[in-house]
Amino acid sequence: QFPLQESGGGLVEPGGSLRLSCAASGFSLDYYAIGWFRQSPGKEREGVICIGSGNGTTYYSDFAKGRFTMSRDDALNTAQLQMNNLKPEDTGDYYCAIGNHCGPGIMPNPLRSWGRGTQVTVSS
Repeated sequence: QFPLQESGGGLVEPGGSLRLSCAASGFSLDYYAIGWFRQSPGKEREGVICIGSGNGTTYYSDFAKGRFTMSRDDALNTAQLQMNNLKPEDTGDYYCAIGNHCGPGIMPNPLRSWGRGTQVTVSS
């Protein structure tokens, strides 16, 4: 009931940048906290960054601090994840997700919906 679609993934060299986008359809993002999580091969799902609803606080995972930023545009029903200085360990599938608020693990909580993900590969 809360469709989300990610885009913008791809292959990038270490040190490069990518900008991921998340588009919501059929509902208004402004009522929800929105965040990104990633799933890397052989690793647990981990929260990347999360913004509370409205002009909410932004929460960063330790690995995202200083490299990743997130913005939301509730008027356009979109959110973006800007990733700079990418490292090979950032490789994985990135998902945008919504919840009532930003919770433990830098994850929207409770997790109400998430998209199908976009693949990010950081390799030379």
